[in-house]
Amino acid sequence: MNEHAVGIDVSKKKLDICVASGDKIKTKVLRNTPAGHAELDDWLKQRGLPLTTPIVLEGTGPYSEAVAIVLADANWAVSVVNPARITGFAQSELSRNKTDKVDAKLIARFAQRAKLELWEPPSIAVRELRALVDRLQALMDMRQQELNRLEALGQGTPSSVQNMVKEHVDWLNVQIKRLQSDIDDHIDGNPELKHDADLMQSIPGIGRRASAQFLAYIGDVRRFKSAKALAAFVGVTPRQKQSGTSVKGRTVISRAGHRAARKSLYMPGLVAKRYNPVIVAMSKRLEQKGMRPKAIVGASMRRLVHMIYGVIKSGTPFQADIPLAGLEVQEGI
Repeated sequence: MNEHAVGIDVSKKKLDICVASGDKIKTKVLRNTPAGHAELDDWLKQRGLPLTTPIVLEGTGPYSEAVAIVLADANWAVSVVNPARITGFAQSELSRNKTDKVDAKLIARFAQRAKLELWEPPSIAVRELRALVDRLQALMDMRQQELNRLEALGQGTPSSVQNMVKEHVDWLNVQIKRLQSDIDDHIDGNPELKHDADLMQSIPGIGRRASAQFLAYIGDVRRFKSAKALAAFVGVTPRQKQSGTSVKGRTVISRAGHRAARKSLYMPGLVAKRYNPVIVAMSKRLEQKGMRPKAIVGASMRRLVHMIYGVIKSGTPFQADIPLAGLEVQEGI
């Protein structure tokens, strides 16, 4: 058990911090801004905590990553954990109340007792890639909204607004095409990203956009100890609900993981069901067993994650004719 530990509950606008020293606690609330992150670093040092003190945050995407990067760059022992672990710990503690302050205390107690792995901040190249990918997605969402608006306007009396919307769609198309080119140039200009993207794209079902998104959200997959660990982080591991002879629920993917990374694999999962020979064979077996189509897509996504881990970890492009035993080694199953 760690004598000192720090738990941080992250929300969009603020950070609820709890420092646990034995049974004593100290709490503080700071803004979730660059200034607040710098103030947090100073406050922790003022309390005389050693840099080896475990600092735990839940993985909540960009809101938690920004402060985690600042703390990691300052050489603190940062761990970004799956929210499902905190939820499970709360249940074991019979925690009834849920407020930001209570959650911070809970995370601090978890940090005192749990076996933690240090979090590695993404490289500058990956951070830039993520910014580009997020911007591309925002523009594509905006374009879809405008296309929906254009369709609705087309059902009524012709209006000058239609031309305005069409002009905006045309502008968005230009910006999207330019941004896609920028993403390709950024990957091509970074040998590590280029190497991993090429390996990913050797897998049938994974294209340029999917590889860029996955690398942007996951970074270097080699930091995971196994393909199973990567699948758990993404949230595509199977979750069973079965007890005795009376409770036999459907098996579904857990979804307790990185939502954006998981979303980036949905369309590749659908494509792989039709064109990736390994996944095609798997899908047919699952269909014969009566698995529902949606669950098969989840299984396809999980298998893709194993393949991604396998090709990047081994440095070998995907080969469909690898024997099953060899494939299992390549995928890290």
